[in-house]
Amino acid sequence: MISIDDSGPVPVYEQLRAQIAAQILTGALQPGQKLPTVRQLARDLRIAPGTVARAYQLLENEGLVTTGRRAGTRVGIDADQYPDVLDAALDYADAAQARGLTLEQATFALNAAWNTNPGDRQRAAHADTREEVL
Repeated sequence: MISIDDSGPVPVYEQLRAQIAAQILTGALQPGQKLPTVRQLARDLRIAPGTVARAYQLLENEGLVTTGRRAGTRVGIDADQYPDVLDAALDYADAAQARGLTLEQATFALNAAWNTNPGDRQRAAHADTREEVL
């Protein structure tokens, strides 16, 4: 079940992408399972076909779906390939929600961490540990 909040701060295409990705990674959508056509999903959700197409393109860029003319758009991976990442994502979502962050704020924090040099992340983690000990 996909729900869209067109009054919220998160763009509709991102809401759609995130919800489909979550269904794939949790196994609700199985590898090889066919997704609705762009037109059908747009009609069902009462959104523009271009919005669905953009979400599908992002999912394809992430390797979560594959698209072929005759085959349509299908789930492209098995969620079991990424169990540790999914567990970490669930932990992060729980922590962000417990602190009262919005999805937009949590996404901003993740983007900031993603764009940080891995060595800097490790140094920051050690710096936090040193501060706690002192």
